[in-house]
Amino acid sequence: MTSSDKHEEFDVVAGASAVGFTPADAQELGDRVNNRSQRPTSEAFKEFMASSWAPAEPVQHERDEVAEHAAARRSAVSAQFPNERLVIPAGPHKVRSNDTDYRFRPHSAFAHLSGLGVDHEPGAVLVFEPVEDGTGDHGSGHEATLYFKPMAGRDTQEFYADARHGEFWIGPRPGLEEFSQRLGLRTEDAGALEVAVTKNAGPVEFGGTRIRLLREVDLDVDALVDTSRINTTVDLETSDAYDGELAEALSELRLVKDAWEISQMRVSVEATIAGFHDVVAVLPRAAEHARGERIVEGAFFARARLEGNDLGYDTIAASGNNATVLHWIRNHGAVRRGDLLLLDAGVEADSLYTADITRTLPVTGEFSPNQRKIYDAVLAAADAAFAVVRPGIRFRDIHTAAVRVLAEHLDDWGLLPVSLEEALEETGQHHRRWMPHGTSHHLGLDVHDCAQAKRELYLDGVLEPGMVFTIEPGLYFKNEDLAVPAEFRGIGIRIEDDVLVTEDGAENLSAALPRSAEEIEQWMQGIWSS
Repeated sequence: MTSSDKHEEFDVVAGASAVGFTPADAQELGDRVNNRSQRPTSEAFKEFMASSWAPAEPVQHERDEVAEHAAARRSAVSAQFPNERLVIPAGPHKVRSNDTDYRFRPHSAFAHLSGLGVDHEPGAVLVFEPVEDGTGDHGSGHEATLYFKPMAGRDTQEFYADARHGEFWIGPRPGLEEFSQRLGLRTEDAGALEVAVTKNAGPVEFGGTRIRLLREVDLDVDALVDTSRINTTVDLETSDAYDGELAEALSELRLVKDAWEISQMRVSVEATIAGFHDVVAVLPRAAEHARGERIVEGAFFARARLEGNDLGYDTIAASGNNATVLHWIRNHGAVRRGDLLLLDAGVEADSLYTADITRTLPVTGEFSPNQRKIYDAVLAAADAAFAVVRPGIRFRDIHTAAVRVLAEHLDDWGLLPVSLEEALEETGQHHRRWMPHGTSHHLGLDVHDCAQAKRELYLDGVLEPGMVFTIEPGLYFKNEDLAVPAEFRGIGIRIEDDVLVTEDGAENLSAALPRSAEEIEQWMQGIWSS
């Protein structure tokens, strides 16, 4: 067949498909993604590819430092849900475009309970199987098993033909035995997952085992559990409520960090501070480029990949009026001399714990009088919030302390349309026009950690040693805001630090990064002169 004949044949196939006919030899739609690969398919090639590979050397792996901490977390979850099967998926790959995926990151609850960070392990599922109390995982009432797809041997086609899982494409991955040794967990091939999840499932009143699932993490696991429930006449609405309680409990479990988690927060904060140093170093170059914010973003990202796993969240590199957009992540604007740069960024460590720090920097290294005036007001609010942090106060008290100071400054500047006390009343809140966000949020595996926790344990919760959160007041005066004087417009300032509650107060984990206007100016000039 000539080349032109081939093209004609493909046209016929396409035309036939268009009118509802599919020739017997037409390629399946899902297989067409492999057309680009042009892999050999001869038996000679397959036989040769399966031969002459060095055998894997058996290695005895030491227990990961996190293993005992993760086991304690699993025991805490086990105690909350006795005699119930708990299913915690890591989640699958997420498609970025067509046949390319984002770098994999497991769901935070899975990472917390398994101890796995970095890019392990797409499609994995952690199953808590109820057993007699005291006989399970580390003396708990559940036997926890990690189910995942082990890497195929080098004598299989998957080794070289599977771009998502094959070692030839993505490199080696830990196997069942390695993870078992490192994590102190039972491990099983993912092929056994369906039976493990669905066996004896059904209404408790009829002798079945109730399943609780961390939903909307892996749709295939959702479907497996839902089908099991339908087949065993379990009420789906009630089951959804049970699943919600599990998600809530797993989120609340992270409100107080253990010693290992706090050590990881320190690692992340230290790398983030280095990233801020890198940004200051490139500011002169950023000021000369039409998309200077991208230069800022790129400098910080390089540090995140150098010292950590990735960014903890999309960097906010906002210059000038962009700094008044709370979640400005387009980062395509200019960085102009005389403006301020609001940099809100965090490095995610290999353990997946992230920092979240903001500094507002003068592009030239020196604040103007108006910029300093507003900056000092925000710093005073941050200091007031720090001053109240200690065990026993309510989380919401931090916000109250910060915004009162901001309101007092706005009142002194004549910006409030009512008296200070009227503005501070729940029926007022006029000052919030210029800071509509909260002052603090919990921080850890997620930048907004513990988000499914009950209100009474989060916003109305009482501070305990080991809690980690941000303090981040700000003032944002938009260019188009006619309620402020012209000299304030286009200025957005936020100062954000990461705070650890201690036995008798608080520790600013990010204290090594300059905070006052004077310190920032000296720090920036020192970087440029070195």
